[in-house]
Amino acid sequence: MLAPTPASPESAGMSKPALDRLENHLKQRYIDAGRFPGTQVLIYRRGKVVHSTVQGFADIERKVPVKDDTIFRIYSMTKPITSVAFMMLLEQGRVALDEPVHKYIPEWKNLGVFQAGIFPAFLTRPPTRPMLIVDLLRHTSGLTYGFQQRSNVDAAYRENKIGEVIKAGTLQSMIEDLAKIPLEFSPGEGWNYSVATDVVGYLIGKISGMPFEQFLKERIFNPLGMNDTDFFVPADKAHRFAACYSAGVQIGMTAGEATLKLQDDPATSSFLSPPSLVSGGGGLCSTAADYLTFCRALLNGGELGGVRLLGPKTLKLMTSNHLPGGADLPAMSRSLFSEAAYNGIGFGLGFAVTMHPEQTLIPGSPGEYNWGGAATTSFFIDPAEELITIFMTQVLPSSAYPLRRELRTLVYSAITDSNL
Repeated sequence: MLAPTPASPESAGMSKPALDRLENHLKQRYIDAGRFPGTQVLIYRRGKVVHSTVQGFADIERKVPVKDDTIFRIYSMTKPITSVAFMMLLEQGRVALDEPVHKYIPEWKNLGVFQAGIFPAFLTRPPTRPMLIVDLLRHTSGLTYGFQQRSNVDAAYRENKIGEVIKAGTLQSMIEDLAKIPLEFSPGEGWNYSVATDVVGYLIGKISGMPFEQFLKERIFNPLGMNDTDFFVPADKAHRFAACYSAGVQIGMTAGEATLKLQDDPATSSFLSPPSLVSGGGGLCSTAADYLTFCRALLNGGELGGVRLLGPKTLKLMTSNHLPGGADLPAMSRSLFSEAAYNGIGFGLGFAVTMHPEQTLIPGSPGEYNWGGAATTSFFIDPAEELITIFMTQVLPSSAYPLRRELRTLVYSAITDSNL
């Protein structure tokens, strides 16, 4: 794949002093303060990479610095890739968004909605309508994540180890387990961050007739040259794999003083071998450069370097708000957690979508779309400003610090020549 052109920020209507301010912010507030081990930032505007920096450590214990080719666990940044893969099948006429999910997963035909009880004895009622394919892509399916710890349904997910960071079982066993657990709400009546994109990955395998991971490799990664993106890190790349940390405050430390605890050692990580459950919701590892390639294809209307993933009209459909009635996330959310800030934000088919920047209280553009991962990785694409930002670090959970809002503020404030 043609590498992006490096250029000065000023050549693309951005300010170098403002981008230096971003790096100083990350260093002082996060790295020097012990909140992040290290960071990587890539900013692409008007067809050029105008900012590419690394700071700090990929592995604190072994004193390995973050490098341009460091491999990160991107967790839920897998979701947009899975969603794009699914829409490639839709473009072939092999599936439609308004089809019921039970057409492809018959054992889900009689899934009820939770009323009372605990696993495995639940009292349920029939849903108002069947779960549709579109519900999976926009998180209105009634499915959930166990880590939300909000309901008896969440508890059943934890008991069955469904959607955990450390994966268990297979995609097939996950589908079978979910058939025994009721929905949190009737499809379309709420928004809840969930394992729905893992189900989308399962459907890709079933509809395409090839393993989900093979579909991604043959249809997206290999054609785009995303050679460092996979569901595991091979032995010859293990030295580039970052450590992952948990954020916290140690007892006995000064109030508010941050500390990092090693959560996943890159030398012994489960990501060093192919997983039994190939998670379309959170299983991929990647590099900032690879993810930029994927984002460039999206910004360019679904095509890059002669490789077309999707048509621009399909991409426009994906990056429009699909919440019923044009609602934003606060109006629909049943979730205690999301990888996006809420106000003025809707949800498309695999992405959060900014509808009303003024309601978010941070700079932005209508139509900007984004998502993030559990270890605080994130990206956003702003078609109006021809802008992509990719941020990498490895700290769980992503909700520990308001970094994503700060990142947007600092990046948008660096624009000196706006397209709007």
